[in-house]
Amino acid sequence: MSDPISRVMPTIDRDGAPLHYELAGESGPPVLLVQGCGVAGEGWRPQVEALSRNHRVVVFDNRGIGKSGLSGPVTVAHMVDDARALLAALGWSSAHVVGHSLGGIIAQQLALDTPARVRSLSLLCTFFRGKDGARLTPWMLWISLRMRIGSRAARRRAFLAMVMPDALLEAMDVAGRDAMADDVGRLFGRDLADQPAIVMAQVRALGAHDTSTIVDQLSPLPTLVVSAAEDRVAPPAQGRALAAAIRGSRYVEIEGAAHGVVIQKADAINALLEEHFSDVERARTNAAA
Repeated sequence: MSDPISRVMPTIDRDGAPLHYELAGESGPPVLLVQGCGVAGEGWRPQVEALSRNHRVVVFDNRGIGKSGLSGPVTVAHMVDDARALLAALGWSSAHVVGHSLGGIIAQQLALDTPARVRSLSLLCTFFRGKDGARLTPWMLWISLRMRIGSRAARRRAFLAMVMPDALLEAMDVAGRDAMADDVGRLFGRDLADQPAIVMAQVRALGAHDTSTIVDQLSPLPTLVVSAAEDRVAPPAQGRALAAAIRGSRYVEIEGAAHGVVIQKADAINALLEEHFSDVERARTNAAA
């Protein structure tokens, strides 16, 4: 399969450190994809491969992860500034903004700060309140311990249990789960057996951010909210609450999927995004006419 992501590795300067980004697609409406905790921009590869056929797509590594450096604070506000600076560097006056998990919180704040820069919002497996994403439930405590103790292979399998549904993993033998862990690790930009310190910094940033009392201000923006029915990181109740607060938004719940739905059910996610973008572009064209 050909690689649609540019092998050129451009950066912009942020707080004296490089913010790495990659572009794909030669024409069409612009799309900004914002990742969540512990994932490099490469994690969007299944979406880039589909969306770049008809869109200009940019992915980037949040500060302190992947190929991006870190010399400033790790807060949602600073990550929003990074995303906005990237749009400016590309000369994009606006873009369809897609965020997953923490990236969904970043996307919400970007839209609240500068709604004119956001053509549409797509909020995937994300939160109504940041603290809900950072809350250490008994299940999260158990899975977090499993990701930090035992053999490297066991830690990788524990990570898979956090992002993939039980039924999918139970249908695989150990070799199959280990092969999946290798594939997911390549997309995440790291070995799943390792938990870099930046991940906890991102989780703390998530927990400190709360726009739940003003998120209704996003109601004028075309918004798609997607949850995965078996997501234990961002349960569907979070997506439903978010969709209810953003009046007029569309809510979709994907059965048989968990937090890693953008990888596991990439075709379904890509179809939803394509449809959402097309509807918005059609409305923009009609309004201009």
